[in-house]
This record gives sequence, structure tokens and C-alpha cells, in this order.
Amino acid sequence: MNHEPAGRIDWARTWIPVGAGLFIVALTVSAAVVPALRLLHVLQALIYVAVVLLARRNKAAGFGAAVAVAIVWNSLNLFITHLMQAGAGEFWSLLLTGHVRRLDTMMVALGGAAHFLLIVACLAAFLRQRPGGKDWTRFGAGAAVALAYLAMIVIAAAPR
Repeated sequence: MNHEPAGRIDWARTWIPVGAGLFIVALTVSAAVVPALRLLHVLQALIYVAVVLLARRNKAAGFGAAVAVAIVWNSLNLFITHLMQAGAGEFWSLLLTGHVRRLDTMMVALGGAAHFLLIVACLAAFLRQRPGGKDWTRFGAGAAVALAYLAMIVIAAAPR
């Protein structure tokens, strides 16, 4: 992979830890409100720690992990559970009334926004490096490993 010139500020690499951090905030608040989610959310937060560390090292696998997990999580919450829409409604309600009924649901919308930020930033950082075939393989491998891990922790730690 080609690397950015030294000393140049890269907006994508700046926003990757911001997106990951916002998602970890959403996980933390949600786990504080719904104790049954604590173990799952601690295990899920590890994905975002790994993404930040790998992205800082320009590792294609980290970019792939972030993009895949974010797309799957957002798709589930947008199109299946509709919790992102409900969370946006909670933000709107907060603005109108000053009260929050479902803080955990509101955090789903924050997590979704953080994921959109991660998708754009990780794709931009990865594509800016003009990846070759091996880089795309590593990107796909990172995606596969992260999705397998996500599936395993949901099976093992999600509340029933």
C-alpha cells in the first residue's frame, strides 16, 4: 500500500477514532441503562479498539473489519429492528420535551451515526492507499473475522 506523506493531516484517520469512540459511548450508555447488555457490549467494544489500533497502522484488515461490522449492524437496526428510527425519534423527543423515555434506544441512533462516520472514513483511508489485490484480500479477511467474532459474541452473550 502507498502511505500518506509524513506530516500531512488525514481527515479520514482523524475521524476513525472519533467514530469508534462515539460507538463505544453508545455501547457504554446502553449497558449502563440495560445491565443485561453489559457483557455483550464490553465484548463488542473490543472490535472498535482493534479497529482504531489497526487503522493507525494502515492495516487493511482493520478497515475491512470496521466497514463490515458497521454495515451489518446498521442494516440490522435500520431495516430489521427499526431501532435507529426509534432512536432518532427519541432524540427528537428530547429536543421537544427535554425528556428521554428510552435512553438505550436513543443510543442506537448515536451508534448508527458513528457507524456511518466509520464506514466513510475507513473506506476513504483504505482507498486513498491505492490498494492492490493482497490488500483487498486482507480487507475481506478482516471483515470476515470481525463478523465471525460479532456473531460469536451475540450467540454467547446476548440477553435471552
